Amino acid sequence: MDTQQNRGRQLVGSGSPLEPEIGFSRAVRTGAHVAVAGTAPLAGDGTTVGRGDVYAQTVRCLDIAEAALREAGARLEDVVRTRVLLTDADRWREAARAHGERFTGIRPACTFVEVSRFIDPEWLVEIEVDAVVPQAEA
Repeated sequence: MDTQQNRGRQLVGSGSPLEPEIGFSRAVRTGAHVAVAGTAPLAGDGTTVGRGDVYAQTVRCLDIAEAALREAGARLEDVVRTRVLLTDADRWREAARAHGERFTGIRPACTFVEVSRFIDPEWLVEIEVDAVVPQAEA
């Protein structure tokens, strides 16, 4: 991950070539608030992880989101909202299994939404995460 400060905002990059092209950061922290952008199931080399496997892709998305949170000074326990975007809502339980493995004890507000597609048709899921870091850590 690559972190930089910008006008009181901490920008966290993942090294994705799409970040400068699109003009976004993997995560942004402003004060106690951390927002993690829609995170796709990408391996370090840019290939899709878990082709055809919603569970494996969700695990990878959560791994990337968790790394971005840590880079921004947050933890999974600080997560207050997640959004699980799926290309097939009928497969929501596969994504929910991976989500539950991380968040059963934390229980953030969570929404599952079906979308028509992602930039890469091999992606079956993307995850967005919002966190609030406790004041003692902010």
